[in-house]
Parts: sequence; structure tokens; C-alpha cells
Amino acid sequence: MTNLTLIARDDIADKSLVRCFSYVNGKWRAAGSGKTIPVTDPATGEIIGEVASLSSEESSFAVNAAQVAFPAWSGLLPQERSAILRRWFELMLAHKEDLARIMVLEQGKPLSEARGEIDYAASFVEFYAEEAKRPNIEGVTSHLPDAEVEVWLEPVGVAALITPWNFPSAMLTRKAAAAMAVGCTIVAHPSGETPFSALALAELAERAGVPAGVFNVITGRSATVVEPWTKDARVRALSFTGSTEIGRLLYRQSASTVKKLVMELGGHAPVIVFKGCDLDVAVSETIKAKFATSGQDCLGANRIFVERPIYQEFCARFTEATRGLSIGVGMDDPDIGPLMNEKAVRKQEEHVSDALEKGATLACGGTRHALGPLFYEPTVLTDVPPDTAIMSEETFGPVAAIAPFGTEHEVIARANDTEYGLVAYLHSHDPRRIYRVSRALQFGMVAVNRTKVTGAPIPFGGTKQSGLGREGARLGMEEFTEIKYVCRDWA
Repeated sequence: MTNLTLIARDDIADKSLVRCFSYVNGKWRAAGSGKTIPVTDPATGEIIGEVASLSSEESSFAVNAAQVAFPAWSGLLPQERSAILRRWFELMLAHKEDLARIMVLEQGKPLSEARGEIDYAASFVEFYAEEAKRPNIEGVTSHLPDAEVEVWLEPVGVAALITPWNFPSAMLTRKAAAAMAVGCTIVAHPSGETPFSALALAELAERAGVPAGVFNVITGRSATVVEPWTKDARVRALSFTGSTEIGRLLYRQSASTVKKLVMELGGHAPVIVFKGCDLDVAVSETIKAKFATSGQDCLGANRIFVERPIYQEFCARFTEATRGLSIGVGMDDPDIGPLMNEKAVRKQEEHVSDALEKGATLACGGTRHALGPLFYEPTVLTDVPPDTAIMSEETFGPVAAIAPFGTEHEVIARANDTEYGLVAYLHSHDPRRIYRVSRALQFGMVAVNRTKVTGAPIPFGGTKQSGLGREGARLGMEEFTEIKYVCRDWA
């Protein structure tokens, strides 16, 4: 097995960040069978390397390692765990350029977005390095005579983390740093399409002094690696970011061991643009909400509703801005890079075809780009009917669907008419309307007159079938704890 294609690149300075083996119990481990998984560059289709494809038995061995490491890691003083996480954070920033370039090669996103993701990923490690030192014992006024009452937060134990291909670094650190800060040990499985980013983070974790068995990264086929974890009673928490369909499957598989579950699942974000807003801001922010990560983002704007008096002007400005987006390979830092795989491109084609058949208008785009089979032109559909697939399914690509609305009541009903509830975007300058609509929207997060809302200090997550629990903030750390109530009499 070799990953020499990736290692040989001159623009990756620290070649030892590129690892093709799984990281288990402080050692780099090949699959006993010798099996590997090829990893391709979505911009070119070329194989850039291979990673080990571990068996279910080898996946379970990683749980053994994490279980053995748990008492010592959880027994460290909080400031000792904090210091290790802090070193990991510093190493991530020191190797930011290499980490970003590895991500571009396997994921395809524009280089500036990859750099931004490394900053974002590192911010979670920094945040939880600080949170690790916060006290986790709460005194409670006793309801019994002569008794003292305390509530303790204790680490749940071994936590399994399953991360997606669209944010291969940030989704791992957001989970791992929270769990490790509170004293849990980790078995992590990155997407088979983007494993090199996770393995690079494991290399830096080792350099930071994370003890053997605390942070394990297992590559291989997802069904082979993950299913043993769902059935293993030693794995006490499972955190997953991915599709709602796979989330439901993991939910069922984990039922027999009654794990704690944290799930960040699909999204179907509405953008609601009211008359009287700053139209320049509404257009530019909606462009960001739609086309960041080439539209491959659970926070991506999927349904754009614009009030009728400003509908035509919004559509014209939005279409003009979309036409101005550059398309190219990630290392050239365009606005739009390739999609991840053929399935993703076919979904864009199906959604566009369905919308046009049902009466939508194609304002721009609507086809694959000449750069390669996984490049799809940024596309705008206007007057999109409510019965189209794009108005009910997550697109996960660079196709924007715009429709007019008449009343506040109407648009709230249309925005909420989905099984998803991750994020909604709202543009208005009327403070009373902002309050009413923000309260009425059935979403875990609402962004008002802006796009970017995420960050380490905020509780990220959704309602309905967009997930369970929260990531980020102190709440994200508490997802990996159990509550112990102690009632004490000194007699």
C-alpha cells in the first residue's frame, strides 16, 4: 500500500502529516488483510493515495484501546488535559497551510475555504481546552435535613465519532475536543472519501502529547467499522454528522445498548427576504449561504422566499452575482469547486430537470461545466413551484431555488413545511417582524441579516429530523457526560 502520489507533492511541506494507516492505541496500523481504500481528487478523478481498510475485529480492538486508556485520561487533572489540547490547537495553526492543502486534494473545496476550515477546526480545540478547566460540580440546596447535595458531571466513557466528507477537519475537532476535554476517550471514523485530514490531525495529536488509546482514528468501510461500535456496550456515546437517512440507521442500531446520541443531520434551510430589508446585504449574504463549499453544506440555503414587491429585483441581482462566481480546481482558489462525487452531480441534474418540467424558469447555469465531470455550474431557478423535489429535498450543491411569497403567515408556513429544522435565514429591518418570525420558525438556529452564525461558543444543532443534542459551547461538552447526584450525610 502506498500514498506516494500525495506525499510527493511539493506544496505539502511536512510530508509526515500524510498518513495512510489507521491510528490505534498510539500506533499506525495497516489492515491485517492488507486491504486499502483509494482516495481520489474530485477535481481530476485521479487517485491521490490509499488508506487502510480495517476489519470489524480491528475496529473493536480500537474500542479496547480506548477503554483501557479511559481511567488514566479521565483521572488527569483538568488543567493537564487542557494543556495537551492547547498544544494540539497550537500545532494545528502552525501546520495550517499543509492541513488546508491536504483537504483541498481530497475534498476539492477552494483553498481559502480550506484554510478557513482549519481555523474553525482549531477554534474548537482552543475553546474546549479552556472549558476543560471549568468546575463541573454544582451545589444544590438540600431538601433533606442534615444532608448535603451535589450534582457531578462525569465523562461517559468511550465515545464513537463518525464524521462527514464536507468538513473533514472541523466536524472531527468539534466532537473530539469536547469529548476529550471532559475526560472521554475516542474512536473516530472519518469518511472514506476524505480520510487524510483526520489522519493528519491524529499525527498532530500524537505530537501534542495525547496518550496512546485516547484518540483513535479508524479508516475503512463505514458499515464494517461502525456497526460493531453501535452494538458494543463499552461505547457509551455516539456522535454522528451526516444524512438523516444514515442517522436513523445508527439510531436503530444503537438502541440495544442505549447509548447517548448526538446527531447533526440533514438541513433544508429557508431564506426569507422581506421588503424593506437592505437588498444589497440580502443578495450578498444569500449568495454566501447558497454557494459556500460549492453548496455542499448542511447550512446551505435550499429554498429562497422573496416578498413579491422586491421579487424581480432580488432575482435579477442574485442571478447577476451568481454568473460572476468563478469555477475551478481548489488550489486555484475559485468561488466554486468540484462536487464530491457523481451521485452529487446527478442530484443537481435531477432537481433542475424536475423543477423545469414543473414550470420553474432557468435564470442561469443548469449544466455540468467543461472543467470536468464533477463540476456543476452555479445555477439559479426562479418561480419554483412548491411541489418540486428541490423544495422538499436537500440539494447539497450549487443550485438555488427562488420563489415569491405574499404574506408573513404564508412564508412561515412554507418555511416550516419540512421534516428538517437546522437553520433558517431571515432578512428584515422591522424589529417586531424579526422577533415574530424568529419565534415562529421551527429551526434550531436562526440567522438574521447575516449568514455566518457558527463558532465554538455557540450551541450548534437542529430540531425535528435535523438531529439530536448540540455541538459547540458548554452544552457540546455536556453531551459527553453523565449526571451523578450525591446526597451525603456526615454522621
